[in-house]
Formats: sequence, structure tokens, C-alpha cells
Amino acid sequence: MLKSFRLRNLDVFPNTILSPMDGVTDAPFRRLCRVLSGNRMGLLVSEFVPTDGDAVFCLDGHKQLKFFPEERPFGVQIFGRFPDKMAAAAKKIAENLHPEFIEVNAGCPAPKVAGKGSGSGLLRDLPRLQEILHDVRAALDSSSVDIPLTLKCRIGWDDQSINVMETLKIAEGEGVEMLTVHGRTRLQGYNGLANWEWIGKVAAAAKIPVIGNGDVNSVAVARERIETYGVSGVSIGRGAMHNPWIFGQIADAWEGKPAHEITAMEALDVFPLYYKFKLEDGSTEMGALGRLKQLGARLCKGFCQEGCGDEVGMHVRQTLLTAQTPQEFFERLEVLRNGVVKSMCFDPNRLINLNGAKETELKFGDQFAGR
Repeated sequence: MLKSFRLRNLDVFPNTILSPMDGVTDAPFRRLCRVLSGNRMGLLVSEFVPTDGDAVFCLDGHKQLKFFPEERPFGVQIFGRFPDKMAAAAKKIAENLHPEFIEVNAGCPAPKVAGKGSGSGLLRDLPRLQEILHDVRAALDSSSVDIPLTLKCRIGWDDQSINVMETLKIAEGEGVEMLTVHGRTRLQGYNGLANWEWIGKVAAAAKIPVIGNGDVNSVAVARERIETYGVSGVSIGRGAMHNPWIFGQIADAWEGKPAHEITAMEALDVFPLYYKFKLEDGSTEMGALGRLKQLGARLCKGFCQEGCGDEVGMHVRQTLLTAQTPQEFFERLEVLRNGVVKSMCFDPNRLINLNGAKETELKFGDQFAGR
């Protein structure tokens, strides 16, 4: 079974990527995952960076571009529908920030993105996607820093227009050096299960590394996906929100180390560390509290106590989520630490429901077709 892959001259171990998620995987969350993994993360990628809105792309105008040295190897993901703007942004990012790679987003399903023809909207306009990849690759080739170009896409717009094989052909023809495939259509959003059969078909046909994305939430699932579908690695998004230790757990397994059992106390220790990283990133205290609650809403579902069903875990969750200030949050955290959590365990395997609400249609107007 593959345990690493190469992106040009970079040996990536373990063969995992933290999927970029807007409003989640900022520098503090990425740093948190890296610390919990024992610095064995594979690749990290920025939250996606918009390029359409600027007459001249300005680095200072995009907080998503901020990253810390310990995050390397690090890639910057950009999105947009104008090839010239995408190319200009890629060149400026490469020359000024020197990331290990630049990634084009053709996967975001958000209406405000896909409905304007960027993100997964590009899957309805493959000639435009090809033009973007061509121009971005040319811009990187003409820059002072020659770095790989990668692409992330979905398998298609809907079940009647699955075109991921065509996307692969275009990507390889335009010099893309890694393709990450999210095994859902745009219309699925995050509902239902990812179609790994299509991911496997892409991996079998590809001459470049193909990374599979969708529903990977444990070491066992990561192993099964790599072995069964022949992908070079896996990209993990919502699974990391439920279990930010997952990358270290995979690295331990690939290195033949015994599985590390996360204690309930250890799970609680995540919150002060995450809060510290948020403040170091320039967040306000209340802004940081919002992110603590975002993480707690998912993480606390893993707290359990034998013979008590979900009630005790829900108590921990509600205790933290109803705190009104950071001080109150950490006071409650200490009460939990000295009380009920002493008799609890943390079981990430309980966190199996990653899916969001189903969206059945996307309405878009003239701006989708226009250039």
C-alpha cells in the first residue's frame, strides 16, 4: 500500500492532505492539526483565495494567504473565472510567498462561487477551465519561482454530467502535477456518500498523483480507500473537524506504531491550544470564542461514558457551547475537567455522520455565462 507520494521533488509523507474549508482551515486550525499530528501532516492548503474581485490582485487584501513557517510544505488554493486574473494572482503569490504549490479550485459548490462560474461552476465550462490552467501554468513558468500547479475538482456538476475523466485529460495536458478529486457532484453539495468508484477510475487512468477526497474519517477508511481505489493519498476535511488527531493516527499506522488512544482530558486540552493560536493569528477574543464553539460542536460528540448513551456527551457539548465569553468558556472547561470528564472517554469512531443538508438545485443568472 502506498504510504507517500511525490509532488515533483517533494516526498509527501504521510500521503494525506488537510482539505481546505472556507471558514475552518485557517492558519490556527492548520497549526492545531500539525501539532496534534507530531508534525506529520503530508500537505496543508490555504483556504481558497478569490481572484475575481481585484482590478489588480493585492496580497495584503487576502487574509487567507497568511501562513506560518511550520506549516510547510504548504500550498495556496485560488479560485475565479477569469484566466488573466487567475494567472496574475498565481504569479504574484508564487514570487512573493513561495508556497510549495499553487492549486486551482474547481470543486467549491457554494452558490456564491459555483453560481458565478468559478469553483465547481468550471465543470460546466471545461474550455474555460482549460484556459485558466493554461494561463496559470504559463504565469508560473514565467515567474522567478517555478512551482507545481495542482487542481482540485468534483466528479461533475450532477449525475447526468459527470466529466471528471475529461477534467483529468485537460489537467494533464496543461501541466497539472497533482489532481485531488472530491467524489461528489456539485449538486450533491456534502450530502450522501462520495462516489469512490469514479475516483478509482481517475486514479487508474492518470499519469499524475490522484488524491481521493470524501468521507475519510478514520485510519481504517484511509487504508481501505488507498488499497481499494489505487489513489496516491487521501484528502480529509470534515473528518478532521471531528478528529484533528486523524493525521497523526494515520502516520502512526503507516510507521507501524501502536494506535494512540485519545483520552477525554487530552481532547479538552485542544481548546486552550486552539485559542492561543487564534489570538496569535490576530483574532479578537470573541472571534476566537466562536471558533472554539465551532470545533466543540463537532469534537464533543466523541465524548462518551459507558452505560450513559449520548446524554453525558451532550452535557459536555452544551456546557461549552452556551458560554458567553472566553473566560466563562475556560471556567466551564475547568469544571468539566475536574468533574464529569474524569470518568469519560473520547471515541472518534462515534463521529461517523459527516454529511450536511441536501441542496437540490442552484439558481444562477447572466453572470455565470459572461466573461
